[in-house]
Amino acid sequence: MFNKILIANRGEIAVRILRACRDLGVPAVVAFSEADRETLAVRMADEAICIGPAEARKSYLNQPAVVSAAMISGCDAVHPGYGFLSEDAGFAEVCAAHELHFIGPRAEVLEKFGSKYAVRRMLAATGLPTVPGSGGILSDLRDALDQAAAAGYPVLLKPSAGGGGRGMRLVRSPREMETSLPLSRSEAQAAFGDDSVYFEKWIEESRHIEVQVLIDRHGNGIHLGERDCSVQAPSPAMAPEARERLRDLAIRSVLAAGYENAGTLEFLLDGEGNFYFIEINCRIQVEHPVTELLTGVDLIAEQIRLAAGERLSLTQEQVEIRGHAIEFRINAEDPSDNFSPQTGMVEELTLPAGPGVRVDTHLYPGYEVPPYYDSLLAKLIVWGENREMALARSRRALAEFHVSGVKTNLPFHRGIIDNGAFLGAEVSTNLLDRVGPAAFVAGNAG
Repeated sequence: MFNKILIANRGEIAVRILRACRDLGVPAVVAFSEADRETLAVRMADEAICIGPAEARKSYLNQPAVVSAAMISGCDAVHPGYGFLSEDAGFAEVCAAHELHFIGPRAEVLEKFGSKYAVRRMLAATGLPTVPGSGGILSDLRDALDQAAAAGYPVLLKPSAGGGGRGMRLVRSPREMETSLPLSRSEAQAAFGDDSVYFEKWIEESRHIEVQVLIDRHGNGIHLGERDCSVQAPSPAMAPEARERLRDLAIRSVLAAGYENAGTLEFLLDGEGNFYFIEINCRIQVEHPVTELLTGVDLIAEQIRLAAGERLSLTQEQVEIRGHAIEFRINAEDPSDNFSPQTGMVEELTLPAGPGVRVDTHLYPGYEVPPYYDSLLAKLIVWGENREMALARSRRALAEFHVSGVKTNLPFHRGIIDNGAFLGAEVSTNLLDRVGPAAFVAGNAG
């Protein structure tokens, strides 16, 4: 096990990692930007170190600053959380060069799995179904137009080096391709330093399904079930046979491809029950608490143990998936204004509690929400013995949740929990586009 870990992230995930470190008995240092000097993780930390100004590229993305902070504070490992440097193979290599352990896949694994298009081809060779798409990276507009015409519109442009939805654009016609391709490439270059773009056939009325895996460096791997649309699990849309096939194919494919540590394979599920692999996230995900509530497995602690070279602490037979869980991302944004980001000081804060309710957050009364980063304020995760109980507890918890001083999307979530489509498990990735956000705001639920 490590002697001391630098937490190179912010917000709720920094608090979450800090708690896992304490459970493991490993001292941790929180790296923070000048804008995050008063954040909860810094307040809770035994030790904290400033790594630069508010701008992310000068702090949380500043590799020399992060490495220097780890070395100065006597750390032998760095946990990048999610976002920022969490999937950066170059940063993992820099850590290794300075005898720092990167808590995630090693640099050579991140490099191997860094290109979405290459990973699609690699895992397709292991038998994993993939969404039909372009025959390679799009070389220019003419290539894109020719391939899209052959595949048939609509198609989804995706950066090969990207993640988190940045640079992705839905294209429904040749005219849209002419405007969308240069924008997608520009966004990809700005976000990932690589403008390589490919496309996948757009599947209407699809569901987003992801499978959580853990793999050690000794060839052992397990899955911990699937999540539906990143917020609820198990998926209410999958038959038991299809669910087992999806989980089994996912873990066998990444084991065969040489993956390691925590990861999430993402799929699209069409209306006929067919699933298609689209990408893998080589890091811990925002939605990991959903799986933790279903299995009782501390994914952050397991991630740290795996990075230290330890064997998995449990076998597939020991994984028990019980009940149903739902996650709500509470963001500083205004759902009545196209979810525009919001800032301000948290004046009052009431967090829900009770059976089956968990809140991961960095909020406290008096906290100033900064304008520089992602708008995520908290994650409300609710568990029940079945989906009906989870929904009832979610309704209670959302009613108890109160934040004043800064606008949040809580009204949106309160509307979702009473929306007919959500209650009937009839959601899809394009539901919001079809009906508009107003239909989900409390008081307008259908």
